[in-house]
Amino acid sequence: MRRNPLHDFADPAFERMRIAVTTPTHSELPWEERLLAGCAEVDITPPPGMPKAGHSKNAHDGTGFRTRLRARVLHLRAGHSSLTLIACDLLSGSAIVHRLLADQLADDTDVRLPGLFLGATHTHAGPGQFSGSEFYNRWSSNRPGFDPAYTGFLVDQLAAAVRTAVAGRRPARLAFGSTEVWGYTRNRSLPAHVRNATETDKRTEPQRKYTAVNPWLHLLRVDTDGTGQAEGSVPMAAFAWFSIHGTGISHHDRSYNADVWAYLTGELAQRVHDRTGTRPVVGAVEGTHGDMTPAVRPGMLVFPEAERVGRGIGAAAAELHARLGESLHSRVDLAAGLREVDMSAHPEVAGIRLPEPRIGVAKLAGAQENTTPLLDRIPPFRPGCPRRPHGMQAEKRVVAGEPAHRVVNPTASFPQFMPVQLLRIDDVAILGLPFEVTVAAGRRIADAVRARSDAETVVVSSLANDHCDYLTTAEEYAAQYYEGASTLYGPRQQEFVAACAADLAEDLAEGGVVADVPGHRVFDFTVRHYRARPDGVPAPRRAERARFVDATAVEDAHWRMEWSDVGPGDLHWHAPLVRVQTELEDGSWAPAAQDGLPVDDQGWRVGVEYLGGSGGRHRYVTRWFAPPLGRPGRHRFVLCANAGQPEIAGQPFD
Repeated sequence: MRRNPLHDFADPAFERMRIAVTTPTHSELPWEERLLAGCAEVDITPPPGMPKAGHSKNAHDGTGFRTRLRARVLHLRAGHSSLTLIACDLLSGSAIVHRLLADQLADDTDVRLPGLFLGATHTHAGPGQFSGSEFYNRWSSNRPGFDPAYTGFLVDQLAAAVRTAVAGRRPARLAFGSTEVWGYTRNRSLPAHVRNATETDKRTEPQRKYTAVNPWLHLLRVDTDGTGQAEGSVPMAAFAWFSIHGTGISHHDRSYNADVWAYLTGELAQRVHDRTGTRPVVGAVEGTHGDMTPAVRPGMLVFPEAERVGRGIGAAAAELHARLGESLHSRVDLAAGLREVDMSAHPEVAGIRLPEPRIGVAKLAGAQENTTPLLDRIPPFRPGCPRRPHGMQAEKRVVAGEPAHRVVNPTASFPQFMPVQLLRIDDVAILGLPFEVTVAAGRRIADAVRARSDAETVVVSSLANDHCDYLTTAEEYAAQYYEGASTLYGPRQQEFVAACAADLAEDLAEGGVVADVPGHRVFDFTVRHYRARPDGVPAPRRAERARFVDATAVEDAHWRMEWSDVGPGDLHWHAPLVRVQTELEDGSWAPAAQDGLPVDDQGWRVGVEYLGGSGGRHRYVTRWFAPPLGRPGRHRFVLCANAGQPEIAGQPFD
């Protein structure tokens, strides 16, 4: 097992980090006649204090979690191919995490870089500082810099989960299907969308934003192969793609959370459990969400609304999961291709050469519903204020002008490689791209891949393996809404990416595997240290009396209990911290359950927040949201044993 080099830079003395990651070389995998599959789930929640990524300078440091952040792994092995799908509750994939993960797994697994898919839910309430480029480590979050301690932890957790999935693989069957889900998303940049030549309906009335969406939910269902087994076949895992921004919660909220995706995956898993008696590992990642936002009630970027949206989508996914039971099969054709396009070399593809990356001023105003006050109303920052086309960036008004942009954001700070990944599962092609792809751009790219391959279904998955901002059509770009201003490489970027994807599809069809990547990658970052470190100061745990807080227009009723403890760095935030017990008739205590699930901090009902402190006097609060009201009976919070701190029970409440 190889050493994770990021741990060498976790010491606060380091202010700069430069590492080179060599691409592993492998021989062809031995033939596997039937499908083998394994899965795993791991917690990637950081301690309080990490900058949150997604809302840039409008964000805040995380103070705890409302829903945990997780990574789910699905590993498939058949023929000469090995595919590993990872869904992270993070803003995006990351080139350095992708490369280090492949390096960590090279010696003791048959996971290969071309088949290693690092996807994301694009929650805007997870930590930043793990990006594969200096630019996004600087600007994605409210504070700048690459954090080697958190990123090292992330690589370790993902590697452990992949190893668990590989070690636990067994004969399996799978099925893939799609269903339309309407009413939970809307197009946030409709005036730009209707500019597309392919859009025949140019209306921009309010109801049209619910139609101009990508309604397709794609689901890969994997069950154990119960042939000849007494227990028969049971659900093992599910992996979903859907197009919805992880922005159902306001940027003013300070908790880490998985946004609508926590409820989507949780609802799907629970409904499968209710139907089959087995709870599968469920992962979900982005589709073409670039201009898709959750259809919460206007002005209601709050958890009850995010729950309504997420659970609604999860319920539709569960119905599809049930239908796929009739299509499960074990003879599966797998293939994987990865091409990392060197953007620093200014390649020409299909006669297209792209300009240097630039950010437009409309990006500074923020996207709809999470805008920057005042800027979103003032020209030229407000959406829809393009300049007269000029140069290769055409209608884009470059932030601070060309000379200053080059000084503040040098080209070398942007992603230097554009990863294009294509995974084949029978007649389904999964195209992983590092961009936030709009609905219309995704359709055009999918058509280009379909034209050069025999894939029946092409799923375009955004923000896979790295983060390279947005991807719009030329028509959308010309409008210079938030998405167009965030499309780095000008109006022809979509054509360029479509050509790269189509070339990869053709090459993969001919060879069965493509690994067109440089022999090594160098990552050179400014380092900042945000992940809480242990201070080693002991402190006894003391729980206070719980109290009830009534519901408001924007929050559920809840019970809350404060307690004192050791510092945040001396607790393991990726391990259980709190659960709730209920009193039985004989006076004993048992785990509480609600809607068929335990009431603890592993679901979406119990959160934990750090209130502050120093030395041996650190204060925390836990909340149990939407408890059953009016029903007789007493409950109590229990602080779980964690990092050497003992389990203690709070006082009963009713």
